[in-house]
This record gives sequence, structure tokens and C-alpha cells, in this order.
Amino acid sequence: MEIIFLGTGTSQGVPMIAHPEGGCDLNNKKNWRSRCSVHVEMDGHHIQVDAAPEFRLQCIDNNIRKVDTFILTHSHADHIMGMDDLRRFCDSVNGEALPVFSSIDGIKRIKEIFPYAIQDKAKIRGYPAFSIREMPARLNLPGGYIDSFYLPHGTMQVLGLVFTEISSGKKLAYFTDCKLVSRPAREMAKGASLVVLDGLRPEPHPTHMSLPEAVITASEMKNQMTYITHMTYKVDHDRTESKLPKNVRLAYDGLRISL
Repeated sequence: MEIIFLGTGTSQGVPMIAHPEGGCDLNNKKNWRSRCSVHVEMDGHHIQVDAAPEFRLQCIDNNIRKVDTFILTHSHADHIMGMDDLRRFCDSVNGEALPVFSSIDGIKRIKEIFPYAIQDKAKIRGYPAFSIREMPARLNLPGGYIDSFYLPHGTMQVLGLVFTEISSGKKLAYFTDCKLVSRPAREMAKGASLVVLDGLRPEPHPTHMSLPEAVITASEMKNQMTYITHMTYKVDHDRTESKLPKNVRLAYDGLRISL
């Protein structure tokens, strides 16, 4: 199993509009963050989780050549607005519709923003085609399975995901954009080689875990390794990471981890 962090920032990431420094060292490439998404490969099956507005450039930068399944964790703009660029992956399978999974709220928003893509097959080469489906509690795929849970994100519920690869038995938990990780999600994440947690900024936030909250959650979950994602301009990579426990690291755009 491999995870590629295509983007690890927010709409107030680094550099920030009209505030380019943002307290971060811009000479450090790890502080240049596009918006949050990951690409996971399980036994040759490629799953794209979320599509940031920079999704096209993220794919080019990380040599993403295949998407078999797409999952939208929630309908906020920084996670959904790059979905039109999935059209290229429909092209690669003769215009057949890409399986797209999300919550009821996420499906509703996809239909509102991309009505032209809701079809079984692209009518014209180069157009997107989405076969949208509600995310089940367990999604079985050729390379393994994904257990999903709803996590609180303000008034919204966000999909938390636990990937299990069949051949290796390796497990990966991905919990972004959430205020806390529920008990069922923690139970399912037991034994995961890697957990990814939302860690927005040093200060508290009403809908996201702060960095201190993410560190506490990682300590409670007791997994082998935790990476923090979805960070604002207030998080300098090297200065912040130097103060974290050894088994808690900061993700950065382009980071690849093989489990």
C-alpha cells in the first residue's frame, strides 16, 4: 500500500493571499502547501480521496496516471472543486463513468456543481462521467476494502476512512477535517501502520482539531506513526515538527509513504 499526499494545506495555506510569509520559511519547500487530498494505491487499485482546486497540477507534480475509484470526504470547496479534472481518468477508460463515492450531502453538492458529469459514459471524448454512489460502511475493492465513519466537522459530517490492503494486511487511517475521532473510528484504526489526522493550527478552532488536539488524539490512539495534514499558514514545518513526539510528523505536498 502507498499513500501520496498531493496536498496538505487549506484555503489559508502557504503562501497565503496578501500575506505571503505567513510566519513560515518559504525557502523550505515543505511549507508550500496546496489544498488537501491524497492518492492511495492498494494492490494496484488506485483510490483518489478528494480533489482540491489544484488537483490537475497535483497530478502532474506527482505523476498520477490512474484513478479507479474516487471518494469525496465532504462538500467543502477545497475538497470538491477539482473534480472536473477527473475527466482525464475517464478518457483513459474510453469515457466510462468513474465510480464516485460520498455522503448524501456530498452527492447532492456534486449534482449541483457538476450536473454535466452525471452520466454512464462521456458523450464526447474529454468530458467527465461520474457514477455517483453513497459511501457504504465497508467498500470492497479489488485491492482491499475501506471502512468509513462519519466524523463531526461543525454542522457537517465528514467521511473518515480506514484502508485495509488484502495482500499485506496493512492498514491506513485517514481522518481529515474533523473536530474529533469517534470511538468506532478509533477501534477500526487499531493496528494501523499509519494514521493521518487533521491538525489545522496551534490555536483551537470550532470545527477542526488543533495541533495540540491532534497530538493528544495520536497519543490516545497509540498507533505506530501519525502524520498531520490540513495545515494553515500558522504551521511552519521544521519549527513545528521539531517540537512534536517522534511518532507524530507533519505531512507535506509530494510526500510518499509505502506501508
